Amino acid sequence: MSFASDLLARGWAKTCNSSSKGWHSLKHKGPGQVQFWIIALFIGIAAGAGAVLFRLGIEMLQGAIYGATDEELASAAADLPWLLLLIVPVMGGLVVGIILHLFTPDGRSRSLAHVIEGAAIRDGRVDNRSGLASTLASLITLSTGGSTGREGPVVHLGAVISSYVSRLIHADGVTARDLMGCAAAAAVSASFNAPIAGALFAMEVILRHFAIHAFAPIVIASVAGTVVSRTQMGNVTEFMLPEANVLQFYVELPAFMILGLICGLVAAIMMKSIFAAEDFGNFVQDKTRMPGWLRPAVAGLVLGLIAILFPHIIGVGYETTSRALTGNLLLWEVVVFAAVKVLAVAVTIAGRMGGGVFSPSLMVGALTGLAFGLIATTIVPEFSGAVGLYALAGMGAVAASVLGAPISTTLIVFELTGDWQTGLAVMVAVSLATALSTRLVDKSFFLTQAERRGVHLAAGPQEYVLATISVGRLMRPRGAENSASDLEANALMEQGVMLRRTDTLEGALPLFERLKSNFVPVVEDLEDGGQELLGAVYHIDALKAYNRALAAIAKEEHS
Repeated sequence: MSFASDLLARGWAKTCNSSSKGWHSLKHKGPGQVQFWIIALFIGIAAGAGAVLFRLGIEMLQGAIYGATDEELASAAADLPWLLLLIVPVMGGLVVGIILHLFTPDGRSRSLAHVIEGAAIRDGRVDNRSGLASTLASLITLSTGGSTGREGPVVHLGAVISSYVSRLIHADGVTARDLMGCAAAAAVSASFNAPIAGALFAMEVILRHFAIHAFAPIVIASVAGTVVSRTQMGNVTEFMLPEANVLQFYVELPAFMILGLICGLVAAIMMKSIFAAEDFGNFVQDKTRMPGWLRPAVAGLVLGLIAILFPHIIGVGYETTSRALTGNLLLWEVVVFAAVKVLAVAVTIAGRMGGGVFSPSLMVGALTGLAFGLIATTIVPEFSGAVGLYALAGMGAVAASVLGAPISTTLIVFELTGDWQTGLAVMVAVSLATALSTRLVDKSFFLTQAERRGVHLAAGPQEYVLATISVGRLMRPRGAENSASDLEANALMEQGVMLRRTDTLEGALPLFERLKSNFVPVVEDLEDGGQELLGAVYHIDALKAYNRALAAIAKEEHS
């Protein structure tokens, strides 16, 4: 007995020692390949669970407030008292405004654009506090009449989870970006029951490259997210199509090409409407000196007024999308519903209420496609298939244009509907829609959002990488043999030519080009209004750092 106890104690001590060494190595040296795949699996499970809980939370609150979930909310809302439709979005907006005011630095809800920014220039990390607050705000918005989607918030929630893990294990930028891609893939696949599209979405939209080294862990996470979702929701497609979705091959393809161009235009109008509404909201807030926390409540009041006449705008809108895909709407209803939905989405997002744009773009696209199909099949019925097929193609075309993701969106449409026989029509419409819309906006809704905040992601790494390199990292200290003399530095400072330690190459390189100087002084502002000379940053050092950063990105993307 003594021998067995001693053997057991030694084994336990050896196990604890190995675990301790493994954790120390993981935390200080980063994960190995096998460890990384295991972490990707657990992140996929966590992000998938987060997406499921987010959806269940919306269903629970919607059921308590409106007496129906999103699948039948539009029909149920038509029978509700008008005062309820008016008051609920106002109260929801008020709660959202307070949450964002208390837990975010600027009172704004974080979106998928911040996840893309985190992957590109923040070493695969987002702010956890603001991210959790935005998730809660979006949940309340979607439960109380907000007219946005749930996919953006769950992707951001997944990014919060991956960021926490990346900070915990001190992951480098490449590892953290891959983990963020894993979280995004799991969140999308859990939301749509679409594991293939989820994996491609993470690489196409979040990472914006298809590196082979990231493919395996992202697929693992995407499958894990799907398994979590199917365990709770079942293995069913989000939308059901009628059986007679038959494409009259070759003869009908020109119609889908025209539909694609129309959808690209509709997507651009939708995106520009949101940005115009946001600018108008900023103007009104500045003129009236409205506190930021009150802005979502005012937006909720506008939404409530719209919902009294058009209750279909409430929530995600899957019921209306399903009716469009089955052709169960009249032409005038389709046109009016699409226009009002765009207005409601613009009000919700401009009002800083939170939520995403993917589900609304699916709805607007399905309505656009159905409107086109109703007209086209009436004009040439002998050469036309089912109108639901036009709705399906329009749904993919508008959504792909808004997301700037033609590959993953096409696959999401297939996996949402379970209909793989109509791929040709969807691909034709998606390709032409994205080709047109990317020329009318900065490639996608999210990249345009980032551009409006001064983050130049749309132009590619040759632009945004400049913002990741600070002058302080490259500065040659004052008094160093290879640095500028005080006399030379002061001469430029007297002309107002100087940089701060926290400035980046985004501002430094244009300054070098304009001055034709080989260095610029680096200073620190003093409390008395003066500047203290810290050193100088040289043009050659800036160019070398820029080249090294671009080489590292190219290596990551082709690894």
